[in-house]
Amino acid sequence: MLNKKEQRLRRARQTRIRIAQQGVARLTVNRTNLHIYASVISGDGSKVLASASTLEAEVRQSLGGAGKGGNAAAAQLIGKRIAEKAKAAGIERVAFDRSGFAYHGRVKALAEAAREAGLQF
Repeated sequence: MLNKKEQRLRRARQTRIRIAQQGVARLTVNRTNLHIYASVISGDGSKVLASASTLEAEVRQSLGGAGKGGNAAAAQLIGKRIAEKAKAAGIERVAFDRSGFAYHGRVKALAEAAREAGLQF
């Protein structure tokens, strides 16, 4: 019997196999209770091209200090930030890798904010 984390990692592995066949850059999302992280990884998976998280000093100041990184507002801010950084790195199209998390709540907020900021997936 798989526990909750193993089930999520199994879903993530299957998604990453499909994305690897496409050969495009992928936008990965990871969330914890306190923070949310987003990275744009190259098509071959060897380099991180852009990253953003609620651990960054500028983001923490705009959110209002510690403990505010685990909500949908923080996820929207990170979505907008990762889109800007990806566009600055010359990336317009990505595949969305939700790392096995449900497309709901903070993950959905990050994805929609990235789309609104001009990232295509």
